[in-house]
Amino acid sequence: MEFIDLKRQYSDIKEKINSGINDVLEHGRYIMGPEVDTLEKNLSDFTGSKHVISCSSGTDALLMSLMSLDVKRGDYIITTPFTYIATAEVISLLGAIPKFIDIDPRTFNIDMHQLEDELKKEPDKYKFIMPVNIFGLPANYPDLFVLKEKYKLLIIEDAAQSFGASIEGRMSCNFGDIGCTSFFPAKPLGCYGDGGAIFTDDDEIAEVLKSIRVHGTGTDKYDNIRIGINGRLDTIQAAILIPKLEILSREIESRNNVAKKYNERLNKNFGIQKNPSGYVSSWAQYSILCNSFEHRETIMKKLANNSIPNAIYYRIPLHLQKVYQKLNYKEGDFQISEDISSRILSLPMHPYLSQKEIKNICDVILGE
Repeated sequence: MEFIDLKRQYSDIKEKINSGINDVLEHGRYIMGPEVDTLEKNLSDFTGSKHVISCSSGTDALLMSLMSLDVKRGDYIITTPFTYIATAEVISLLGAIPKFIDIDPRTFNIDMHQLEDELKKEPDKYKFIMPVNIFGLPANYPDLFVLKEKYKLLIIEDAAQSFGASIEGRMSCNFGDIGCTSFFPAKPLGCYGDGGAIFTDDDEIAEVLKSIRVHGTGTDKYDNIRIGINGRLDTIQAAILIPKLEILSREIESRNNVAKKYNERLNKNFGIQKNPSGYVSSWAQYSILCNSFEHRETIMKKLANNSIPNAIYYRIPLHLQKVYQKLNYKEGDFQISEDISSRILSLPMHPYLSQKEIKNICDVILGE
């Protein structure tokens, strides 16, 4: 059994993927080839976002986005401590400061009540917020839009895990001034290497991002008008993503069916991530909350003894990571994130998980 079974997906669309790769090998335009343009148009159509700028990774998508907004040293950027290091890492790379807000215990996304409490204290301190759509579930954007207008915030949507998710039909990557996603292989839409994309409806931001993507290029790559990076998506990865995007809606539906079957068996014995009404998650991860750290250890041993893969996202919240000791956070500062990190456990999740496999996983966990 695989934690995320990419081989089954490949077997379904093998001919299209191989054909796309061969096309690239034939025309030889390995950097910014025609498949990149095709992918960006298809991503725009899928999300409803006016501009799509593909790039080299989800991390670079976040970094480039902050650069395009002219984030400066000493700026504060609000985010959550319950996420992967990349979210806060890009903030620090620019000399800005991550300001953590704890999460909602039901959705595991940033808590809007605590966010507003912080904004009320120092309304002029914050200009940027980077909510994370954890495990594929969009954050509470309806409430965040109210705070955006009230406190004049710019939203950078960290949609690394949530491509294909939606709220009332509005697609993820289209909730912020800028949206960012990752095409890391394990993501809902993943390539066979690193890749990412940035989404915006702002014409000026889009042009700046295209420049940043190629070393701050102006009229050509030897006319450099700003500091940039080498942030381009390889043409072969674009060719792989094109047929994968064609089947994504079907796969999102399958992921939600898998999550529903898990919920039916496990929700009486474990905490589960709650999807608010009108929200569709892309279920990048399916995670349960065990009763305690010790209970999680017991469940993990059961799964290992039955060759069932599992993982912990995230074992240490960001405010307690060694790299952020200088921010002077301490244990107890974000109690919900700390509690969930001590009890959360992710189970196999992908569109090709069979009912038999789901039953087997649940039987082992429940001791049946």
